[in-house]
Amino acid sequence: MIFNLIEEKLSMKEESNDSEQAKRVEEPQIIWYVYMCISQSAHYYVGISPNPEERVIKHNSGDGSKMAKDQGLFTLVYISKPFPSKSLARKREIQLKGWTRIKKEKLISGAWE
Repeated sequence: MIFNLIEEKLSMKEESNDSEQAKRVEEPQIIWYVYMCISQSAHYYVGISPNPEERVIKHNSGDGSKMAKDQGLFTLVYISKPFPSKSLARKREIQLKGWTRIKKEKLISGAWE
């Protein structure tokens, strides 16, 4: 009898997990990009977005980062390859933010990956 209850609970849990996995599979996958802009004051800004061009428009309209408000209008200078998750894009963003100006400029020119 106890064994039957345990088996029943395990079966219910498996059905629940299957249902959750099905929900995750059905959700549309968002592709993320790392982008880099240069401000009017010649500072680089690195960010992530599913649509970098649209994000830069938001920055320039005053709905973006504090840096955009402080440094002037942004010009988009780099868009990365697509990333399958926000997490992976964020890791690359953090990496690029740690780079020197020279290294960022090499990436923008295509001399660096």
